[in-house]
Amino acid sequence: MAPTCLLCWVCSLLCAWSVVTGHPCSLDHQGWANCSGKNLQHAPSSLPRNITSLDLSFNSLVMSHHRTLLKHFPSLQSLNLSSNAKLTLSPAVFSNLGALSLLDLSSCSITHIHMDTFKGLGNLRTLLLRNNSLQELDVPFLLPLKALFHLDLQHNALVSLDPWSLQLLETVPQVLLEGNPWACDCSAHPLQQWLRRRRAVQVTCVSPPGLRGREIAALDSQDLGCQVKQRFARELTTPQNITVTENNSTALPAGKGGRSWPYLVGFLVTAIGISILIALAAKCKLAHKNFASYCHRPLPEISSIGRSPMEDSSSWDRGSCGSHSITDAADLQAEDDDGFIEDNYIQPTEQLPTKEERELHRSI
Repeated sequence: MAPTCLLCWVCSLLCAWSVVTGHPCSLDHQGWANCSGKNLQHAPSSLPRNITSLDLSFNSLVMSHHRTLLKHFPSLQSLNLSSNAKLTLSPAVFSNLGALSLLDLSSCSITHIHMDTFKGLGNLRTLLLRNNSLQELDVPFLLPLKALFHLDLQHNALVSLDPWSLQLLETVPQVLLEGNPWACDCSAHPLQQWLRRRRAVQVTCVSPPGLRGREIAALDSQDLGCQVKQRFARELTTPQNITVTENNSTALPAGKGGRSWPYLVGFLVTAIGISILIALAAKCKLAHKNFASYCHRPLPEISSIGRSPMEDSSSWDRGSCGSHSITDAADLQAEDDDGFIEDNYIQPTEQLPTKEERELHRSI
């Protein structure tokens, strides 16, 4: 009975305190303040500073530009601002709520989020933005949210997401994108790949009519009206290596890939050049050998009989090919001397010396 009486006493005290201070919110002993549906235009400043949860949903809150929403609640961990149609999110509007871990901005007719809107919310883990009118995301607004775990973007007006935005969304473990009017054309290819990696379901197309209601992750590149040309497997392991364009072509990110073909061309040109040089060297050696094989000396004529050895040596030099030296001629003769006399070197009109002439030559 004692704990029950104590609880009733605390509730009575809080209710009496709320009546004295004049704010319309209800409080509980756990630090939760319920100000929902009170037609408030400003957050009440008379609430206890140590509250941890505040519900300001279904009001008509108006925020002044360049001012923070709540100044006096440093321990606030949960804030519900849903269904405030006049809510305007100015930069750094929540900067003094460093302990906040849950922020509900659903159904506030938000059309744009400034990149500094959530500045100072380094401990925020859950951000609810469903049922708004966001047509595009200025995704750098996620950069201050280092601890963000759950992001709800369902039922907005998102048509597509660019690759860089999807890369920033990779840092958030849970992202809900259902209920948006996604356009399933070639520009949706990065979103399709992102959904496949996340194994997300129930994210369906709205346009074109032929793909309406189909899951984006289950489509292929031909369904999206574009064709993806795969690069090397090493590059396919990293996200966003291929950017698909409207004209059935692919464009690689600047500074990545596209540099292998010059090396291949250079290798082929070098190999072909070396092969040509080897072939030319072999051909020149073969031509030199063939040329040397035809440089033979005819047999000495009859008139040369009786000459001195020096004269025979002179006629040998004159009978050599061109202007080759004696050494070259000797090398060629040694290379081609096989012990036989080639045909047509003894002319039919030529006759060998008779016996009388040989004897006359000996006597001389």
